[in-house]
Amino acid sequence: MKHSSVLEVSGVTVRFGGLTALDAVSLTVAPGEIVGVIGPNGAGKTTLLNVLCGFVRPNEGQVLIDGRPYPHLRPHQLAGLGIARTLQGVGLFERLTAIENVMTGANCRATAGFFSALAGLPRSDRDERRLREEARQALDRVGAGEVAEARPGELPYGMRKRVALARALAAKPQLLLLDEPASGLSEGELAELGDLIRELAVETSLVIVEHHMDLMMSVCQSLVVLDFGKVISRGSPAEIQADPAVATAYLGASGPDGD
Repeated sequence: MKHSSVLEVSGVTVRFGGLTALDAVSLTVAPGEIVGVIGPNGAGKTTLLNVLCGFVRPNEGQVLIDGRPYPHLRPHQLAGLGIARTLQGVGLFERLTAIENVMTGANCRATAGFFSALAGLPRSDRDERRLREEARQALDRVGAGEVAEARPGELPYGMRKRVALARALAAKPQLLLLDEPASGLSEGELAELGDLIRELAVETSLVIVEHHMDLMMSVCQSLVVLDFGKVISRGSPAEIQADPAVATAYLGASGPDGD
């Protein structure tokens, strides 16, 4: 039975020594919903994303995926749970071509391993052909099909970001976590990214951490605002823009958001 929420974060608290990075944070993501997490520098956004990816274990609270709690979530479990993540940095394998990088994203659904497929080991031919076709489709979807055989070092930053997104999409996730997807993109690329995010919500839920407010206000259906690890506001983009607590939190905050 499909649960009413793809993701539920309930009362999550994270402490690093004497510092409380997250303080009883809760949020819910419904199927097909785009939820944005915003806040000034040091608000705890990246820590929250790391909790969702299993890189950080909360001291209190829980993460539920499809209604099931995962108290000991680990990064290697994500693909099997239908979750994919992009990183603030691009994180591509420099020695692989773009299409081979994207094939690693589809690997969780291969009956033979991706590296076996690349090596041409027995019984890998069918998997290799399927992985390559799925990877090509993902590259085409993000507008990077023409660079399939190029290596990351040969590509401009914006195109490398597209390849990284294609790699996440190749896993066909039910939940996609985007960490600063707009960083380093031109205005034209930002508009294309916004269109793509809205298209993706037809088939997957998204949680986006991003400091580019114009993008967030245009694509997110709901926003959660963090400040000093606490949720200070949540609601639609219009509600967030009208909330004086949000304006107060952002006073003096400028430039790229490192957390």
